[in-house]
Amino acid sequence: MSVAALWRAALIVIGAAVLHGCQSAPQTPSIALLYQRPAERALIDGIRLYDSGEFERAEASLHAAIGANLSDHRDVAVAYKYLAFIACAFNRGTECALDFTNAFNADPAFQLNDAEIGHPLWGPVYRRVAQALGHPDNRGAANDTNGKH
Repeated sequence: MSVAALWRAALIVIGAAVLHGCQSAPQTPSIALLYQRPAERALIDGIRLYDSGEFERAEASLHAAIGANLSDHRDVAVAYKYLAFIACAFNRGTECALDFTNAFNADPAFQLNDAEIGHPLWGPVYRRVAQALGHPDNRGAANDTNGKH
């Protein structure tokens, strides 16, 4: 094999390795490791409690997560999102709007998913806050009855 052929083969191998490195997804942290952190544990617990309908305990856990300094701004936004859901569900509209505002402040890219934004209680509040903060989002607006929840 000639020297030129060896160089070509080496360049192909190096190029393939570089391309493979570009295509691999970044590793996500282990849930078990995250659960060892007090703030992240409180967030996970808060979401679990919310999902099981234990709203008072969920609210306390979500506030604890925020107070314990969640390490990712997106997690802070998620904690405020669930707090907004609870506030809206218990007819605390001003608190709901403030929690959505805090979610946007934590993560300017914050958005509800399609199912969440269509909810009749918090969907209109979310859209109103998003509009006021310069993030208009009209998905699910057809589901609004009066937009004043």
